Amino acid sequence: MHPIYKISPLHRLTGLALVLVAAGAMAQPIYRQVDKNGKVTFSDRAPTASSEAASGSQGSATSSSAGAGLPYELRQVAQRYPVTLYSGDECSPCGAARTLLVTRGIPFEERTVKSNEEIEALQRLSSQSSLPLLTIGSQQLKGYSDAEWSQYLDAAGYPKSNSLPAGYRNGQVRPLVAQQAAPAARAAAPAPAAQPAPPPPASSDPSPSNPAGIKF
Repeated sequence: MHPIYKISPLHRLTGLALVLVAAGAMAQPIYRQVDKNGKVTFSDRAPTASSEAASGSQGSATSSSAGAGLPYELRQVAQRYPVTLYSGDECSPCGAARTLLVTRGIPFEERTVKSNEEIEALQRLSSQSSLPLLTIGSQQLKGYSDAEWSQYLDAAGYPKSNSLPAGYRNGQVRPLVAQQAAPAARAAAPAPAAQPAPPPPASSDPSPSNPAGIKF
């Protein structure tokens, strides 16, 4: 029995629930296949001759950003089949999944799923809201299974033992949906300028120049 961490959006609240589902360990071999459009998939069925040919031509497609600082062979695999872990808070299967990748020396990126917006993005990506989710190239592995994940990593060509250079660190953990900076608060409107006091009213009392007190 392998736990899958279920998440679902609620109004202003992310509901988190841990459920158990059966995930049988895969005993049969896993084959890597590339279709005529260049899409990479993994299957327990042996590839046909046409898909094997396509797989050979696909080997040159690499990502310039993946694998910096890695040994040559591992860098080639990481560029062709980059690994991304999607995880959440208080998710014990996510922790076990992360430990497997780190212990085996798999270079990977990690995206966290916390907000309702990120849950919706996860559903668009994988058609469900379960964690952890692992992607190896275009292949998605939903729910954690040590045996299944290991077989797919083997099929992709990742080494079975840690070959990362000393001091290597994976990229910074980032949210699935990039957080936008909060808009700057508007500056307080300046207080209106003080109006000058009106001049005092002219006196109507008699004066030496106007002994009668006549107003003009």
